[in-house]
Amino acid sequence: MKKNVFFTVFISLIVALGGFLLGFDSAVISGAAPFYRSIFRLEVGSGMLGFSVSSIIAGAILGNFIGGPLSDKLGRKLVLLFTAILFSFCALGTSLTSNLFFFILARIIGGVGVGMAILVAPVYIAEISPKKYRGTLVSINQLNIVLGISAAYFSNYFILNKVSSPDLNWRWMLGVGAIPAILYFLLLLLIPQSPRWLIMKKRDEEALKVLIKVGGEEYAESLHKEIHATLDKSNKKERVSISKVFTNRYYLILIIGFGIAFFQQITGINAIFYYAPMIFGMAGGGRDSAFMQAAILGLTNVAFTVIAMFLIDKLGRKPLLIIGAIGITISLSIAGFAFKKASFILSDESISKIIETVKESEDSRKDLDAVQKGLPFLVGKHYKNEVKFFNDVEKQIGSVNYNLFRDTILENSISMKAVLVLIGLIMYVASFAISLGPVMWTLLSEIFPNKLRGIMISLVGTWNSVVSFSVATLFPVELEVYGTSTTFLVFALFGLLTLLFVLKYVPETKGKSLEEIEETLIK
Repeated sequence: MKKNVFFTVFISLIVALGGFLLGFDSAVISGAAPFYRSIFRLEVGSGMLGFSVSSIIAGAILGNFIGGPLSDKLGRKLVLLFTAILFSFCALGTSLTSNLFFFILARIIGGVGVGMAILVAPVYIAEISPKKYRGTLVSINQLNIVLGISAAYFSNYFILNKVSSPDLNWRWMLGVGAIPAILYFLLLLLIPQSPRWLIMKKRDEEALKVLIKVGGEEYAESLHKEIHATLDKSNKKERVSISKVFTNRYYLILIIGFGIAFFQQITGINAIFYYAPMIFGMAGGGRDSAFMQAAILGLTNVAFTVIAMFLIDKLGRKPLLIIGAIGITISLSIAGFAFKKASFILSDESISKIIETVKESEDSRKDLDAVQKGLPFLVGKHYKNEVKFFNDVEKQIGSVNYNLFRDTILENSISMKAVLVLIGLIMYVASFAISLGPVMWTLLSEIFPNKLRGIMISLVGTWNSVVSFSVATLFPVELEVYGTSTTFLVFALFGLLTLLFVLKYVPETKGKSLEEIEETLIK
C-alpha cells in the first residue's frame, strides 16, 4: 500500500508543479511593474498599468473556457503539456521585449496556460487520488501555487539587490520563470492519463493499469465498476453539452460553484499579491522594505496552506471556509482603518529630501524646476484625505513629474501606523490560505458530476478569472480615485458576504467519493 501511495503522491507532485508556475507568473509582476512602468511610460493609477498586470488573467479567462472541454477531448495530460509550453513563452517573451503590445500579448498567452492549468491540474489529481487522500493531494496544487508566489517575491528581492539597472532587473525577474516551465514539460512526460478519462474514452485496460498502481487490484476493480455505473447512469439521462449544464437538475451545484468562485476573488487576493510592494510602499516604507514585506506575505501564504492541507480532510471544507471568511473580514478591516488614520504633511526638510532624490534620478531632466517650485506651496498643509493630497500634488508639479516621483513624495510625507497594515495583510493572507485558496479548488473538483466535470469547471473557472481580472485591473484606479482605505474596507465587506454565503449554501464533502457527492447534490 505504501508503494501505491508513493506513486499517487509522486504523480500529484509533478502535476502540481503547474501550480508553482501559475503562482510564480502571477506574482512576479508585482516586482517588475514599478520598473517597466517607467520603460513603457505608464501612468500611476491608469487602467493601462492595471491591464499590463492583469493581462495574464485575461488570457486565463480563455484558458478557463477551453481548458475543460479540451481536457475532456484530448486528455488531461496533453493539455498540461501544452500549458508548460505557454508558460515558457510568457517568461521569455515578456523578459526580452521592449514593446508594450508584445509584452501584454505574451502575458495573455501565458495566461491561457494559467487558465488551463488551474482547472485541469486539480481535476487530474482528484481523478487519480483515493478518496481518503483526495483533499490533501488536490491541496498540493494550491500549495505549489503559493510556493510559486513566495518564490517570485524572494526572486524579485534577490534580483533587486543584484541587478541595479532599472532596465534589466525587471527582465531578469520575469525571465527566470522559463527554467521551471521547461522542467515541468519534461516531468509531465512521465505521468499516465487520468483513469476516469480513460474509462470515459472506453480505454478500460489502460485505466485498470493506472488504478492498480494507485490502490492495488481490489481497489482498481471496485472503483472501475463504480465509475462505470455512474457514467452509465449519466449517459441514460443526458448528453454532454453546455445547454445541459443550466438546468434545474444542477441548480444547487451551480450556485455553489459560481458563488464560491466569485467570493474567492472579490475579496481582493490577486490585488494584494499583484501589487504587494506598491501597497507596502503606500504605507510609507522604502522600496527594499516593501519588497521584503511582500516576501513575508509569501511565507505566510505557504505556512497556512500547509496547515490547510493537514486540516482539509480532518476538520472539513466548510469549517475552514467559515474560519477563513471571518479572518478575511477582520484583517481587511484592520488594514482599511490603518490607512484611514493616515495623514500627509510636507515640511521644508521633507521637500529637501525629495529634491535630492529627484536630482539623483535619471528622470530628473523631466522638469526638476516644477518639483522645486510646486511642492513648497503645500508646506504646512495637513491632509487627512489621501486622494485630496495627491490631487493637490499633481496640480502643483504636473502629471509627468507626479507619475515619476509619486512614491518618493509619499515616502516623505505620510504618517501612519504602517505596522497595522503589515499585521492586517499577514492575517488576511493567512485567512485566505487556510480557506478560500485551497478549499475552493478542492470543492470544484468534487461537486461536479463525472460526465460534465470538464465543462462545468471551465464555466466556473472562467467566471472566477473574469472577477479576478476585474479586481486586478481596477485596483490601481480604485486606489487613485477612492483611496486605499475605502478600497480595503469594500474588500472587507465582501469578506462578510462570503461568510453568509458559506453558511447558507456550501456543503461538506470530506470523506465521500466523487460518485457519492454526485448522488447527494444531483437528483
